[in-house]
Amino acid sequence: MKNLLFLGCLLLLVSAYSISKTHETKSKSSSLPDETMAKSFYDFKMKDLNGKEVDFSTYKGKKIMVVNVASKCGYTPQYEALQKLYAAHSDKLVILGFPANNFGGQEPGSNEEIKSFCSENYGVTFPMFEKISVKGFDKDPLYRWLSDAEMNGWNNEEPSWNFCKYILDEKGELIKFFPSKVAPMDQEIIDLING
Repeated sequence: MKNLLFLGCLLLLVSAYSISKTHETKSKSSSLPDETMAKSFYDFKMKDLNGKEVDFSTYKGKKIMVVNVASKCGYTPQYEALQKLYAAHSDKLVILGFPANNFGGQEPGSNEEIKSFCSENYGVTFPMFEKISVKGFDKDPLYRWLSDAEMNGWNNEEPSWNFCKYILDEKGELIKFFPSKVAPMDQEIIDLING
């Protein structure tokens, strides 16, 4: 009987804790000021892997590919294709890489380790940013914008794994989402860049 009473109390405590955490998370996200919810892509400012703040308004006039990346993923070799794509189309395209450890713990490294890995293994020259969360309760505001139709105009798709790709046009409007399995040099992506 005592064991049942103890288990009942324990379950009650766990439930209460879970409910309070859910409420806390909802409160945090709903307490964001209205202007945060209405941001355009060009309103974002984020730190690159060197810790330097980058104003996204500097990307006006170019197509933009936003990619969540990881160093220890089956899709990691896509870095090579991303770099080729960037080199071939840098006059009209910028690729923004966002390291994230959300999927299978496949980006455990520090910003400095990520920077070295990308440079030494793939010669990455496209802009890379500090590690962020792209999914879950702590999702970065940029990825909230990219995956919320009320903010970006149409898309609710969030990353399902590493190397998902969001394409924006020259006006900073989100035009397409591609899952990880779509290669950076896929013809549909090339057509969007050239269109």
